[in-house]
Amino acid sequence: MHMNDKYSDIRQLSRPQYDDLPPMSMADRAAQFSPFAALTGYGDAVSETARLVDSRCELTDD
Repeated sequence: MHMNDKYSDIRQLSRPQYDDLPPMSMADRAAQFSPFAALTGYGDAVSETARLVDSRCELTDD
């Protein structure tokens, strides 16, 4: 069976619509497939640690 023929009987059907569930927005649908950030804030913490800082001047009593 050719791949194009496999779903030819259902290809023309429309998507199911549910009365109690409104259609999802395109942004919400896209968010389901966005990369998962398991370590939220980790990149910021690494950047802060790697940031170059000037050495502190120690003040003397004089």
